Amino acid sequence: MALGSRIDLREDEVELVAIRAQGAGGQNVNKVSNAIHLRFDIGASSLSDELKERLLRTRDQRISADGVVIIKAQAHRSLERNRVDALSRLRELIARAAFVPTTRRATKPTRASQIRRVEGKVRRGAVKLLRGRVNDQAKG
Repeated sequence: MALGSRIDLREDEVELVAIRAQGAGGQNVNKVSNAIHLRFDIGASSLSDELKERLLRTRDQRISADGVVIIKAQAHRSLERNRVDALSRLRELIARAAFVPTTRRATKPTRASQIRRVEGKVRRGAVKLLRGRVNDQAKG
């Protein structure tokens, strides 16, 4: 299912910078740097080579051409909550890349299920045949 049982991010691999948030917020938004700008270099990380390759292959706009994940978190008013939000979004991105779907094995329907299917079609056809025009010659 996953390449690693648990994804552990080392603190020294994630660069977190406090920046000023955009948008409405009154005077407070101009004074306080409460948004987080997260940078994570995939190539320089301690993730497995297979996971690095899968991450770089994902078509996500947050991954730059040189393999750096850039996440900007500014949904919350608190710097700490934005930091937690940015880290959880990074973990979610890595977890999605780590998930390997099981390959589907083609199977044939059983003989009995084939017969049931055909019998159902014949039954349905018979019902539709009975919906024809009523014959007027019987009134005679």
